[in-house]
Amino acid sequence: MRHSNHWLRCVGVVAVLEMGLCNTPWARTSAQAPSPERETYAELPGVRIWYRDTGGGGVPVVFLHAATGSSRVWEYQLPAFTATGYRVVAYDRRGFGRSVIDPAGVQPGTGADDLQALVNHLRIDRFHLVGTAAGGSVALDFAVSFPQRLRSLVIANSIGGVQDEDYLELGRRIRPTPQFDALPPDFRELGPSYRAANPGGTARWLELERTSRAEGSPRPAQATGNRITFASLEGIKVPTLLLTGDADLYAPPAVLRLFSARIKSSESVIVPEAGHSAYWEQPEIFNRAVLEFVRKH
Repeated sequence: MRHSNHWLRCVGVVAVLEMGLCNTPWARTSAQAPSPERETYAELPGVRIWYRDTGGGGVPVVFLHAATGSSRVWEYQLPAFTATGYRVVAYDRRGFGRSVIDPAGVQPGTGADDLQALVNHLRIDRFHLVGTAAGGSVALDFAVSFPQRLRSLVIANSIGGVQDEDYLELGRRIRPTPQFDALPPDFRELGPSYRAANPGGTARWLELERTSRAEGSPRPAQATGNRITFASLEGIKVPTLLLTGDADLYAPPAVLRLFSARIKSSESVIVPEAGHSAYWEQPEIFNRAVLEFVRKH
C-alpha cells in the first residue's frame, strides 16, 4: 500500500491487518522492559538531565517525549527496540520528570542544545531520533541544527513548531481556545476509540501525565534554536518518517501532508484508531512502523 510519494495510508484496521502490522486494533507489546544499564543523571549546562540508557553495542535510538509525559511513557518501546538489538536512550526533557533545573545555569536553553549535550555526554556519535508531539518539535529543531548527527528522524503526532502565520491560523481553527484547552488531557490526546476500549490504559496514561513533573517544579518554555518554517523544512535531507493517528486533534492527517510535501526525504504513516499518542494507543503498529523504517537507515 505504498505510493510513489512514499505515502503509507493506514486508514482502517483492515488496511493495517493486510500489512501484517497487528492482529487486533489494540495489540499490546510487552511493557516488561529489561532493566536499563544506566538510569541516572547527566550533569549538563543549566540542568541535571535524568536519563535511561539500555546500553550495549547496538545502534542508538533516542526518544523525546511529549509535553504530557516524561521518559517513563516509553514503556512499550524500550522492550521492543532493545529486543531487536538497539541501544535505547530516553530522558526527561528540561522541566519534566526527574530532571532538575539549576537556577544558576543558563535558562531556559533549547531542547536541541540539551539533546546535543546529552549525546555528547554519552559519547554517542550518530543515532536515530524519535520525537512525539512537543518532542517532535525538538527533534525537527535538532535536525536543522545538527543534521550530521542523525541516521534518521521520526516525527510522530507533532505540530512541529512551525511558525508560518497561515499554519498558526490553521491551528487556531482546529483547536479553538479556550474551549480546546479546557478539555481533560485524555480527551485532547487520546482518541475516542482508545478511551472507549481501554479504560485501564487511559488511567495509566493519565497517571504518567499527572506525574510528569514534580509538584511546583518550573517548566521553562524552551524556544527552538531555529525559526522553523515550511521553507526551512525543505532543507531537511535526513531520512524522515512522519507518523500520526487518524484521530489526532493536533496533527491530523491533513496536517501531516503539509509536512510530507516539504520534507522530500520523508515517508508517512497514518495509524488507525489513534489520537495524539500513537506510541501509547497503538504501540505494536507504532513499533513495527518505526523499526521497519530505522532498519533501512
